[in-house]
Amino acid sequence: MNLRRWFFEFQYRFGTPRWDSNRTPPEVVAFVEKTWAVSKTAQTLPRALDLGCGTGTHAIFLAQHGFQVVGVDFSARAIAVARAKARRANLALDFRVADATRLAALDLAAPFDFVLDIGCLHALAVAARARYVAQIAQLTRPGGRMMLYAFSPRPPDAPRHWLAFRNIGITPDEVRALFAASFVLERIEHGTERNERASAWYWFARR
Repeated sequence: MNLRRWFFEFQYRFGTPRWDSNRTPPEVVAFVEKTWAVSKTAQTLPRALDLGCGTGTHAIFLAQHGFQVVGVDFSARAIAVARAKARRANLALDFRVADATRLAALDLAAPFDFVLDIGCLHALAVAARARYVAQIAQLTRPGGRMMLYAFSPRPPDAPRHWLAFRNIGITPDEVRALFAASFVLERIEHGTERNERASAWYWFARR
């Protein structure tokens, strides 16, 4: 187990990580309720992929809104909690313990109509990001949608927590470059992450 994975396992096993708010962001709620409202009467349910799903809060929300959902996270503890939460909610979700940059090994049935990433891409090593986007492109149907939340790296002179083993983050320009070949960036909303660093929501459509 590498240092990054150990860090996440430790966080989930010995407390509640500060990012695990047990609340689906209003941006996701609004987008799903607006975009897929017509799908509630469809004979075939839309399919959603939640990358870095953690303890399953957003995957469960999507299932409650008519999606067939696959949730992926490399923390075995987080996935165990997610499965328990889904059982309590009487929902059938497909949670997988896996690296989001190696989805081919999961043999997922494509395509997906919606992909959600809240805080996964920005934590990946730079060398793995292109592979991550290429996999998502293969798994998303033409016209399918993706929502991404990511924050930018800290400025070089910003104080860093002693557990921050590297300067995690990705800039909007880097996001645009990564997705440009396969996705259309429909919208971007800039903000701040806990009033500490720049962040943004991105809405994409598969070309």
